[in-house]
Amino acid sequence: MAGRSPVVAGQFYPADTVECRDQVNGYLASAAAAGFEAASLVAGIMPHAGWMCSGAVAAQVAAATGKVAVETFVIFGAAHRAMRARAAIWRSGLWETPIGNVPIDEELAEAVLNASPLVTDDDSAHLHEHSIEVEVPFLHAVHPHAYLLPVLVMPSGPASQIGRVVAEQALALGRKVVFLGSTDLTHYGPRYGFTPQGIGPEALDWAKQVNDRRMINLCLRLGADEVVEEAARHHNACGSGAVAATLSAARHLGVKEGMLYSHTTSAEVLRDRYGEMDDAVGYAAMVFNSATV
Repeated sequence: MAGRSPVVAGQFYPADTVECRDQVNGYLASAAAAGFEAASLVAGIMPHAGWMCSGAVAAQVAAATGKVAVETFVIFGAAHRAMRARAAIWRSGLWETPIGNVPIDEELAEAVLNASPLVTDDDSAHLHEHSIEVEVPFLHAVHPHAYLLPVLVMPSGPASQIGRVVAEQALALGRKVVFLGSTDLTHYGPRYGFTPQGIGPEALDWAKQVNDRRMINLCLRLGADEVVEEAARHHNACGSGAVAATLSAARHLGVKEGMLYSHTTSAEVLRDRYGEMDDAVGYAAMVFNSATV
């Protein structure tokens, strides 16, 4: 049984079991105390940076699943390193985390692979990608018996169709599934080669309040078919394929609109530690609840 070992443990989040568990529990406790729960949640959007920057935001979505009966988490991930012509599934075995291993939903993986030529079995695409890995410990802590289906989705036209296919197969199998899209928002500043408003606090405010909000508003109205082009034009999501797939899956399940839990940036999170910065990445937690519950 093939397993995937963590590749950014010790960098993006702790590799030590005790330290990792303590951080996860701390973030989740803060999210729960703030009231982030949604008994009818079927999908969410969460960031994937290092936990120091985005862990608190990601934990809000994970905590919101606490009262949901979840058999499988389908995580649509962003492809930063391994671009492929098709979406890439990890179809079998385990995903290892510092706080325990998570089994792959092999039956659902097989059903998706058989249902669409837009998806392929490609472990290699996942080996060095962090966008799904950093979410898994939070989800495993909340639902230790849940399965996982990792799907890297490219920022291309078929992304929304891929989300619908996965949702169709999950429904056909009677799975209790939560669909999650992993993305950060605008990467602004000299470090990222994106400075259309110049440099400084006003520019970073534009990145958050204008550019990020374009993508957030599109997500909240389930604009699955518009996300990839929006991100290509405005550079406001690194995981636009993952977002499009998630929104499409949610729409297939009858969701009409989303809810924004929180929205911040790395510059805001790190300001007390490092002072004012010229670069920032946006992070948002969004959830999508079933209209039938």
